Amino acid sequence: MNIKNLTSESRLLLKWSSVTTLIVILDQWVKYWIVLNLSLYEKIGVNFFINITYQQNTGAAFSILADAGGWQRWFLSILAILVCGYIVHWLYQLRVTSQWYLAYGLSFVLGGALGNVIDRIRLGYVVDYAQVLINGWPFPSFNVADAAITIGAVLIIIDAIINKELY
Repeated sequence: MNIKNLTSESRLLLKWSSVTTLIVILDQWVKYWIVLNLSLYEKIGVNFFINITYQQNTGAAFSILADAGGWQRWFLSILAILVCGYIVHWLYQLRVTSQWYLAYGLSFVLGGALGNVIDRIRLGYVVDYAQVLINGWPFPSFNVADAAITIGAVLIIIDAIINKELY
């Protein structure tokens, strides 16, 4: 495949899918390293602000539904897959627009969602490992996928502010 022969729309889709793919690969690689090198709940203090720890989150964000009894694994997986499908459709529609913040934001959210859904389906939980300390108190642990979703959400908000006439 020669990139020069692709249409500008196809090149955009390739860029956005590359961002998504890189996020999934980085997320899964770091999680693999964490599981391989740390025991469950082991903590390594990086500095006064960050711990590296290995935790298993069976719930959603902030461990919501973590004690729901198991049904949440499939509910959250199916929900994430449906959302990912919608994001792919949305990105396909954006190929003819100039909404860069929205497109890259959706690519980040898609990569993060896929990274976490891979864990949820394969393991039954999401591997979390980065723990920020605020005045010595630990904030809930997160991972590359969660960070990508957050960055993507910020980019989507920036797009909404910049392109408010479109909304």
